[in-house]
Amino acid sequence: MAPSRGPQPLARSLHVTLASHKGPVNVARYAKGSAKYILTGGQDRTVRLWNASLGSEIKAFTAHGYEVLSISVAHDNAKFVSSGGDRSVFVWDVATGVTTRRLAGHMGKIHVVEFNEDASVVASGSFDASVRLWDLRAQTRQPIQILEEARDAVQTIHVGSTFIMTGSVDGHVRTYDLRKGELRSDYIGHPVTAVVPTQDTQTALVTTLDSHIRLIDMTSGKMLNDFTGHKNASYRCRACFGHGEASVVCGDEDGKVWAWDLLDAGLLQPNPPPKVHDKVITWTEHHPSDPNEMITASADGTCKVWKQPE
Repeated sequence: MAPSRGPQPLARSLHVTLASHKGPVNVARYAKGSAKYILTGGQDRTVRLWNASLGSEIKAFTAHGYEVLSISVAHDNAKFVSSGGDRSVFVWDVATGVTTRRLAGHMGKIHVVEFNEDASVVASGSFDASVRLWDLRAQTRQPIQILEEARDAVQTIHVGSTFIMTGSVDGHVRTYDLRKGELRSDYIGHPVTAVVPTQDTQTALVTTLDSHIRLIDMTSGKMLNDFTGHKNASYRCRACFGHGEASVVCGDEDGKVWAWDLLDAGLLQPNPPPKVHDKVITWTEHHPSDPNEMITASADGTCKVWKQPE
């Protein structure tokens, strides 16, 4: 989309509400590609698979003994990983609904798991302030590498083709260049709960617990833009890009979904936005290919699918 046309309006028509979880929904992820499937993970220790178009639950994955905090879907949608209070990474086969392996080693709850591009490696970030990298092709159950630079809980990870980015409660975004073996650390100054790079990996959205979302230049660490207006001081509320990376979208602790123009950081209408969840919105994710659809997950126990009116 050409920047001159500006961002598309946000999908704000409620299409369907997914409400089988008992208690807060901590994460909601789209399947890869154009399919309309969603995986949600909650306080009730389950991961649930949904048909987003129909709003029907297809399957519940139940092996966690504690809350589920993170999910990452493989590129081919055949498997996914999940993590949470168990201190282990669970690898699931979607078709059979069983775990194919569990990777233990963290000393605290695992806030985030993320696949690499071909789903051969999983990165996990924990309350124990470490990031562990696991090779799923290896027979051994030991991590291939442990990153221990963070001084506090690791809340977010992005695995790129040649780099890994992590965000920690210690206020730093750390970028590990895997080819050069270099680490760059950018001090944001507030607990970092989400890092989402643009597709060209030149810039990244950094969500922090001071009610700010910053757009950071990944080569220089310079702040390019600052998005404010929402309330986010206590909980992980993941911000994401809207369609075509022309806008920034984030749910907040009042249950509102905010949107800004990426270029001038101006709030998109309506301002202020309406309250659409009863509690904090924990996760916001735009559909990977459909410009007219996104999802929000909330501590009110629901995940909502939003569409543009046709």
